[in-house]
Amino acid sequence: MDRQQWIQTMDDIFHPVLAALSKEELHEKLPTEFHPTREKFALLEAFGRTLTGIAPWLELETITNRKEKDLQEKYRNMVLLGLDHATNPRSKDYMNFEESGQPLVDAAFLAHGIIRAPHQVAGALSEDVKKQVCVALKKTRTTIPPNMNWNLFSAMVEAALYVLGDPDYDLLRVIYALRLLDTWYFGDGIYGDGPHFNFDYYNSYVIQPMTIDLLDLFYEKNDEIKQLRDKMLPRFTRYAAILERLIAPDGSFPVIGRSIVYRFGAFQALGQAALQDRLPEEVTPAQVRCGLSAVITRSLEKETTFDETGWLTPGVAGFQPDLAEPYISIGSLYLCSAVFLPLGLSSEHAFWSNSEEAWSAKKVWSGEKLSIDHGIL
Repeated sequence: MDRQQWIQTMDDIFHPVLAALSKEELHEKLPTEFHPTREKFALLEAFGRTLTGIAPWLELETITNRKEKDLQEKYRNMVLLGLDHATNPRSKDYMNFEESGQPLVDAAFLAHGIIRAPHQVAGALSEDVKKQVCVALKKTRTTIPPNMNWNLFSAMVEAALYVLGDPDYDLLRVIYALRLLDTWYFGDGIYGDGPHFNFDYYNSYVIQPMTIDLLDLFYEKNDEIKQLRDKMLPRFTRYAAILERLIAPDGSFPVIGRSIVYRFGAFQALGQAALQDRLPEEVTPAQVRCGLSAVITRSLEKETTFDETGWLTPGVAGFQPDLAEPYISIGSLYLCSAVFLPLGLSSEHAFWSNSEEAWSAKKVWSGEKLSIDHGIL
């Protein structure tokens, strides 16, 4: 897949969400028959998770391809309208920020998208809509995070308030989440989701990406955060190396752990490492592009990946509802957006411009030379 194929795939997946929301029709059109008890959370899930992955592309200012530039402008407008409709109590698509629990999760993904597009999303909002968004985000403060990755959700909400210019952001919630995470480090780039180890992709769905962006946003404001950043950045790069080696020669990957129906969202941390030029030395941007392209292609090749109106269905390879936990709604599935982070790189970047290159597993299983893999403490 080249850049234009990535763009087309992104558009195919996420246009239904943002087009409906921009017209105040998401409540009407988003399918809610799957796990209907989750309906009250599904809208914020779909919007927040879509934005978290496409935000770097919305922020990119160096697009020269006219077709892509026009599409980007269309998406920017839909997102700005969406933020108004999602946070305006008079809107048909006003979203659930108030209830304790799940709204904190998806407010955090929405917040992450705001942080990833500080000029073209946060900076482009009118003052009235900024205030609306801040009011909505603050409603999630009533949820006390359990002793797991949810502490990062609270921190992300505060970070978005900071980016939006709200002086009431709470840096202590950020510092607390980072301190706590450091105590859960197991070694070799892996954090526990709480004090215990779980073999899943939550280091990529949530933990590593949110942590790195929090560190980058606040390290100049606080010495403790700066020290944590120095320690945690190598862990992030190491985890990206592990993810790259998990991509099989045919583009499949181990189906392990909970929330696996987020599909290629499992590779968010690898995409972010490419976006931020934090890949390990032995992994080139081109091999990440080719590896992620193979994952995207493999994950979408089944016709039943989408329903008859273009919405995602639960599964990894097509419609596989038994893989979805009870907390999964159709809106949840849009965390797959996170694989598209490298679209925030210009077309001239090595990620897009360098020649095709096999990824690690493809190299080794075809008999090519490959360097020894080294862990870290």
